[in-house]
Amino acid sequence: MKKRHFLSAALGASALSPTAQAISAGQRGPTLLTVTGAIGRGNRGPLDKALDQMMVKQQLAFDKAHVFDFEALRALPSITIRPTLEYDAKPHTLRGPLLGHVIEATGARLDNTLKLMLRAIDGYTVNLTLAQARRYRFIVATHLDGQPMPLGGLGPLWAVFDADQHPDIMARPLAERYAQCPWGLYHLEVQATQAVG
Repeated sequence: MKKRHFLSAALGASALSPTAQAISAGQRGPTLLTVTGAIGRGNRGPLDKALDQMMVKQQLAFDKAHVFDFEALRALPSITIRPTLEYDAKPHTLRGPLLGHVIEATGARLDNTLKLMLRAIDGYTVNLTLAQARRYRFIVATHLDGQPMPLGGLGPLWAVFDADQHPDIMARPLAERYAQCPWGLYHLEVQATQAVG
């Protein structure tokens, strides 16, 4: 009886997809976003100079990080925006968690004076404050028009906001509205400002 129970459980597990097997085994998916700097304890160790080659080439250094896979980002509360994008001048639906919620999930001390350095896979870097990210309601978009964003397009992650909702941004030509929005986002550094005293 116990042997049959074991065999049926094993056969049932083998019918699961590789992703479902990984989740049921407690394994993580591949890291999509690495957050470093003024964060909490983190969930991964320091930069590995041998294996973190893209980060090494982009001259990153850290002793701890908080990493997010796709499911960890999807588990955060998400919002939907519908901005007109510069690439085809059409409105598109983007969905993902607020950038502030992502930072909060790392255990960072939330302070509007925090400086954020957002880096895309091609090295494009944007500097914001947490106050700016909150004012414009930046999201870390995971979905475009209802579909996960692929690598090679604008994804898999895009730090973006709804430019159509901000008159100061709408006053700019469409091609200039998203200069602060790196697509292909993979790294975020949180920098605490030094107290003057």
